[in-house]
Amino acid sequence: MGWQKTFTLARRSKGCHLVTDEVLAQIDAGLRGVQVGIIILLSHTSAALTINENYDRDMDMALDKIVPEDLNWLHTDEGPEASHTKASLIGTSLCIPITDGRLNLGTWQGIYLTEFRHAPHTRRVVATIL
Repeated sequence: MGWQKTFTLARRSKGCHLVTDEVLAQIDAGLRGVQVGIIILLSHTSAALTINENYDRDMDMALDKIVPEDLNWLHTDEGPEASHTKASLIGTSLCIPITDGRLNLGTWQGIYLTEFRHAPHTRRVVATIL
């Protein structure tokens, strides 16, 4: 039997933000007794979720080099839309194994929200545990 919860991450501006503890606080009830897997979906196109070393401060800088905001963007309704391209490259969902009711992440791994917009936003997440 599956479990699902929709929740909102705290308001953040541009950058790569470690959100592992925030996610765990929201999905703790769904993890109990589960050993199959988890899928987390971010319901936005201008931010992404990723797993990385939980003390990595270089990712935002590297993404700005790969997809610079000063390109001649055609879609500029909300400013330069490097955010949509970055979100497509990083992705909006994660699949994390569960072992004995816990996320089975590596020793140094953490869940990151990569926010690509300069203005602070809250972000909606749908966690589905199967």
